[in-house]
Amino acid sequence: MAQKQKPVYEIRLGRIRVAIWANQSNGKGVWFNTTIVRLYKDGDEWKETAAYGRDDLPIVSKAVDMAYGWIWKQDEPAQPDESNE
Repeated sequence: MAQKQKPVYEIRLGRIRVAIWANQSNGKGVWFNTTIVRLYKDGDEWKETAAYGRDDLPIVSKAVDMAYGWIWKQDEPAQPDESNE
């Protein structure tokens, strides 16, 4: 049985979840994709949807902004340790 791929990073704000997925290509290196869902409960079972109500949108916006920041930082070169100067 194939093992299910997991996101490299997740952001969860209330019932909004952004998952960041790493993809690799021989020519391109690593790039990232995201999925955004709202969690809801149907009886005793948790489910996901890609539909958002008016009050969800500010939270979606914040979570997407956080995901963008995380992805952007992955492309930044490592900074030299200034304490060794």
